[in-house]
Amino acid sequence: MAEELVTLCRYRDLPEALVAKSKLESAALWCVLADENIVRLNWFLSNAIGGVRLQVSDEDSEDALALLREEIPASFSAEETGEEYWQPACPTCSSRDVTFEPFSKAVALVFLQFTSLPVWIPKRVWKCEDCSHEWKAEYD
Repeated sequence: MAEELVTLCRYRDLPEALVAKSKLESAALWCVLADENIVRLNWFLSNAIGGVRLQVSDEDSEDALALLREEIPASFSAEETGEEYWQPACPTCSSRDVTFEPFSKAVALVFLQFTSLPVWIPKRVWKCEDCSHEWKAEYD
């Protein structure tokens, strides 16, 4: 009889789902992304179908959840090059759940609505996904 699959997480964006899948596979946990190809072909349907579902076997679900809930490390080093890389953190709440926004999406959407052409105005800020704080990095 086939193993029972459990949906651990749902992702709106395919790249985020692929990163989560890679993390589980690197720990030798078998997993599958359901509805991956539908979102890959037409990403507008992602919300309508409930996003990309990350599924694992029922017996591996607890280990997989623990792995996905691990804290993001502050830094890591590349042993091949000897360099160390630092993960940015929010200066307000110290969260490491941050994203880089190179362009103003709001301006691009307004121009897209009225001219059918997106106009990409540089923004170049970091945004915290937890507290919505935005800041420019010192090295920019």
